[in-house]
Amino acid sequence: MNIRWQWLSAVVAAAPLAALATPEATVNAQTGANPTLEQRLEQAEDNIKILERKLEVSDEAAAASAKSTAVVKASPAGFSIASADGSSVLKLRGNIAVDYRDFLDTYTPSTADTFLVRRARPYVEGTMDNIYDFRLMPDFGQGKAIIQDAWINARFLPWMGLQAGKFKAPVSLERLQLEQYSRFVETALTSNLVPYRDIGAQLTGSVRNGLLSYSFGYFNGTVDGTSSDSNNPSDVDNDGKKDWQARVFSLPFANSDYFALRGLGVGLGGTYVRSTGVATASATSVTTTSLLPTYKTPGQQTLFSYRSDDLTTPFNDATIAAGVRRRWAPQAYYYYGPVGLMTEYTEVTQQVQRRVSPTATRFGTLQHHAWMVEASWFVTGEEESYASFTGRSTFQPGKPGIGAWELVARYHEISFDPDSFTGGAASFASSSSSPRKATAVGGGVNWYLNQNVKLQAMYEVTRFDGGLKTSGNRPSEEVLTTRIGLVF
Repeated sequence: MNIRWQWLSAVVAAAPLAALATPEATVNAQTGANPTLEQRLEQAEDNIKILERKLEVSDEAAAASAKSTAVVKASPAGFSIASADGSSVLKLRGNIAVDYRDFLDTYTPSTADTFLVRRARPYVEGTMDNIYDFRLMPDFGQGKAIIQDAWINARFLPWMGLQAGKFKAPVSLERLQLEQYSRFVETALTSNLVPYRDIGAQLTGSVRNGLLSYSFGYFNGTVDGTSSDSNNPSDVDNDGKKDWQARVFSLPFANSDYFALRGLGVGLGGTYVRSTGVATASATSVTTTSLLPTYKTPGQQTLFSYRSDDLTTPFNDATIAAGVRRRWAPQAYYYYGPVGLMTEYTEVTQQVQRRVSPTATRFGTLQHHAWMVEASWFVTGEEESYASFTGRSTFQPGKPGIGAWELVARYHEISFDPDSFTGGAASFASSSSSPRKATAVGGGVNWYLNQNVKLQAMYEVTRFDGGLKTSGNRPSEEVLTTRIGLVF
């Protein structure tokens, strides 16, 4: 019970006695007569009402002060400042990843063995008035300074929100996974064929506890495997043509009584645009905006690229985009207990052209595809999940607990359209530098010291079909990658 109300109760109980104990010297100011017992009780009641009102005013002031006092918190989820009613909150967060790559093959140059700051992302995110979510996240990793995320999401309805700015493209399952939950240091070969981050606007939402979620948007567009900061100029539209991007994802058993099926999710993402690059030449300059990508190996070395201008002809003979670019990405995952599986197929159809003489241009429609399957197992018994993690223990020297230990493995491959290499000197890509196919298998271990710190060690071997100047197979890539990551 509140102490002030205990005190008030005591005053009320003592009031009649106080009235009876009034000294005889106390007289009525008007009549000069001694006040009666009834008058004394009335006076006591008035005094009690005054005291009650003073307490009410004090409580009202305390309540008003509480409503205007910010709530400051520090936890493994980050640092936050929130309004007293929780409707507005500002979170201060960070994402740091330091890698080391060691190539064990004899083909990759020794200069590729390196330490690097893969991510250095201080950022702020939050909510205003329980409706408007936002995030601003720069990245100073890899010797660059770029904006990774800068977006606002207005959740006007429980099942629909409008998001605008720069954020992850709503296409790939693996790309959309938050980095702190990624099982491998680098994404699979499938990520070469889909966009990463883009600038635009989308409608997004979900119904019935994630039974069905969707995103549908209109974006500047970016070439396969990259973000809009790779555009030229950075973070603007390259050619004035916009990408339509969409994704639907379902947890069909999210509300089922069969708990073993609740961790099953299936979805489909895709993009569409019609755009054409630029390849011109004059006596003094060469201009090329190909709108075409360069694909990477798991060790982030060049895997496949289209022909650029060879500078030996009076015209620009670079391969450029010339029409439709369409992507598809069927995807699924399943998590149950300490075991998880994730799989994804990606495909891109790209129309291209290349000038092969002063009067002739070669056209083609190329289709590249890739797929991956990834398995994970918490040997320490934690629950596997796509977008969350709770360790059973933490690791601190000299104290009980070993943290969480996870074993991971994956298989992935990518194949390039054979028409990329036909036509000899007029081909869209060179078979002497780009393979027809790459197949990778790898495994590793993740050690989660606590909710924020993770150590990773991965070994991966990638084999190639073709890609050597002597018409043979490019030697395999063997890379050991380690990372220490901190996310809060």
